[in-house]
Amino acid sequence: MKFSLALPIDHVQYGAEFIGPDAIREMSVAAEAMGFDALNVTDHPAPTANWMKHGGHHAQDPFVMLAMVAAHTKKIRLHTYLLVIPYRNPFVAARSIASLDAFSGGRFLMSAGVGYLKGEFKTLNVDFEKRQEIFDETIAAMIAAWASEEFTFEGEFFRAGGNVIQPSPVQKPHPPIWIGGNAKRSIRRAVEYGDGWSPMFGGGPGLAQTARTAEIATVEDLTERVQYMRDYAAEVGRTRPLDLCVSPPVSPHNPSATMSDVVDGIGKMVDLGANWCSLSAGGETRAAWLKNIERLSKEVVEKVNA
Repeated sequence: MKFSLALPIDHVQYGAEFIGPDAIREMSVAAEAMGFDALNVTDHPAPTANWMKHGGHHAQDPFVMLAMVAAHTKKIRLHTYLLVIPYRNPFVAARSIASLDAFSGGRFLMSAGVGYLKGEFKTLNVDFEKRQEIFDETIAAMIAAWASEEFTFEGEFFRAGGNVIQPSPVQKPHPPIWIGGNAKRSIRRAVEYGDGWSPMFGGGPGLAQTARTAEIATVEDLTERVQYMRDYAAEVGRTRPLDLCVSPPVSPHNPSATMSDVVDGIGKMVDLGANWCSLSAGGETRAAWLKNIERLSKEVVEKVNA
């Protein structure tokens, strides 16, 4: 099992504790030294104030943040968890990803999502009702842009004719594309053209207002989805294995749970075939966060992989 750790850069209320070059350097270096396999950031360019008031969170530009991580590390993967693909022109996104992968020595890892925040789509001038179709076409356009030195593309939303994005990504044929989301449509995407699937525990009407996604509330729910993924792969003839990146069914932040409970929960994910796990560490100061990731490293990462 490999572990991707969330950077706490959404906590803008703590100022320089988590925001700024010194914070990014210290947290990135520590995470790599403690054996985490990736650092991840999420994506909300312009969230609505209403969403923020009802459980939403800040997010910084993922490419800027991961470039800063890359500058201070040597091996740790640079993980978007999740990058909302419809928010960006595919060729601009392809350029950002190619640059980050090339200049980091091939460390970029993309979990990509469709997005759900209607007010944010409106602000970014993206058609919310067509976001599913835009997602699929954006992925196809990005792959086309990475496939050759000079590329063309003809779609409903995007077109290119004899364009160039160089240098191309180090990873071939392109950086891994994990499809995020709990819905069966997301699973089918992962099987059809993805390299992995990134579900999340939670979902349903309990999310912050304006957020709606299929619910995965229990290990049994996830087991059913994984079986659906395997059945669909067999149906379409996919034989290449899929990465499976999950969050732990028992959160390290649950006050009634022990670290042994967290380890046991991740063990169930391993039994389902998961090979990546996303973790987060609490803490209102950088020192507290660093202490918490040290504990996660010793009491979760090392024990799961013992």
